[in-house]
Amino acid sequence: MKKRMKRIIALSFVLLLAVGGLSGCKKKSSSSDGSIEITNVSYDPTREFYEEYNVEFAKYWKDKTGQDVTVTQSHGGSGKQARSVIEGNEADVVTLALAHDITAIEEAGLIEDGWINEFEKNSSPYTSTIVFLVRKGNDKDIKDWSDLIKDGVNVITPNPKTSGGACWNFLSAWAYAKNLYNGDETQIKDFVTKLYKNVSVLDSGARGATTTFVENGQGDVLIAWENEAYLTLDEHPDEFEIVTPSISILAEPSVAIVDSVAKKRGTEEVAKEYLTYLYSDVGQRLAGENYYRPTNPDILKEFSDVFNLDLNMVSIDDFGGWNEAYEVYFQDGGIFDQIYTQ
Repeated sequence: MKKRMKRIIALSFVLLLAVGGLSGCKKKSSSSDGSIEITNVSYDPTREFYEEYNVEFAKYWKDKTGQDVTVTQSHGGSGKQARSVIEGNEADVVTLALAHDITAIEEAGLIEDGWINEFEKNSSPYTSTIVFLVRKGNDKDIKDWSDLIKDGVNVITPNPKTSGGACWNFLSAWAYAKNLYNGDETQIKDFVTKLYKNVSVLDSGARGATTTFVENGQGDVLIAWENEAYLTLDEHPDEFEIVTPSISILAEPSVAIVDSVAKKRGTEEVAKEYLTYLYSDVGQRLAGENYYRPTNPDILKEFSDVFNLDLNMVSIDDFGGWNEAYEVYFQDGGIFDQIYTQ
């Protein structure tokens, strides 16, 4: 309840900040009173985090420069959000679920080459991983990925074609099967095919999948971002449980300045500071409080009572990096399409 009230207060503050920005042209970054506005195009499960973070950043920027800043949030499936920026959604910064989505914006000529090295930790200020959310009592006795292919188990996960979190979900399942079958490609593919045959709903984004599972009551298990699962426990403490699989993946959400937009709108300085502040102690602790794993190891230890710091996680490097992984698994005609159309 305390966490929920904190989010309500933060959201109210953000909405108040946004009122002034609604009266002017959205494409203008500054108003006659000297205030400035930036837009953060992000993915679904970061809503609550950025509601709180934007309040703290506005205070920080005001203290540092004397200038009021309004941050407009936009959320949806990560891949869908990336396409919206490419198609004209004027983001000053993007904070998306995976590096490939930002690379797509770079390839469209909107972000300068080398963005991944502009900020620390490969421009990933916080991390997450993939877990299972089940209903209280766990009637289907779901303990690991192998339980998700059993007859009668109804799985909810978003669509990798539109959701970054769904890509991490798919690769986590693939990594488990690869370990289980000692790399036998045929058996791995058969395992993941069985899993997706048990998927009843493919929502476009992670938050939509959570709504399907939590609010609409569909499915026996939700494959979810760790932070999304914990937020659900906050809101529904007596209705759900988290199951941590034996193998998961180090999910690294990425951030970048949309250089073409920031230059046009004159927001380069505030946009860079906005993303840099994510690495501050304030930003890192807010990430932890919203169940993202801080990349600052000392602050991460402060949340050792929340996170399993000994979880066996593969990384995207085990798949050859995002460019290779996306081409193999998620491009049109790739392995996901082969599996899901069978």
